[in-house]
Amino acid sequence: MFQIRFHGRGGQGVVTAAEMLSVAAFQEGKNAQAFPSFGSERMGAPVVSFCRIDDHEIRLRDPVYDPDALIIQDPTLLLTPGLFDGLKPDGYVLINSSRDIAALGLGTLLQKLPAGHILTIPATELALKHFKKPLPNAAMLGGLSALSHIVKIESVAAAITHNFAGAIGLANVAAAKEAYDIVVAIQKAFVKSQRKEAIAC
Repeated sequence: MFQIRFHGRGGQGVVTAAEMLSVAAFQEGKNAQAFPSFGSERMGAPVVSFCRIDDHEIRLRDPVYDPDALIIQDPTLLLTPGLFDGLKPDGYVLINSSRDIAALGLGTLLQKLPAGHILTIPATELALKHFKKPLPNAAMLGGLSALSHIVKIESVAAAITHNFAGAIGLANVAAAKEAYDIVVAIQKAFVKSQRKEAIAC
């Protein structure tokens, strides 16, 4: 089972992101569930949602305490106590930011996770570019697809257009695909640098 915990703020589509990810998993014949953490839903308040994906029936109904992946849609939440609690040693972290991990002060976490498992992408900027609204959720899903391979980008695109009709859906898909391409490019550059280091040794 692959478990994802989404952190963001009200108005950023955190709950919708988990729901779209579950739809993407359904597109691939997998079982999935998505649900929010109930609490304050006012604009700007911290919001948490969860998604589980498995090849078998999912019987759990508890919140995700030990995520395989953390999606952080607002970098202002990085100092929130317990944000990284339960993250598996080989887990993934994707942060919506135009700054790199070191600049965000997450060097310690970077050292604990496998190489290439924690990345930042400018999801808000991509959203503004493609559909003029600061809603990073679709772009974050595209980035997660490339980072974890838990679902294909084509399935993410189908889930987005299932949720958003017409031009808005297509614009969200464009943001997701650009985020996917950004993560793929980062991964390729990382692999290339690793090979150079290995040769140098």
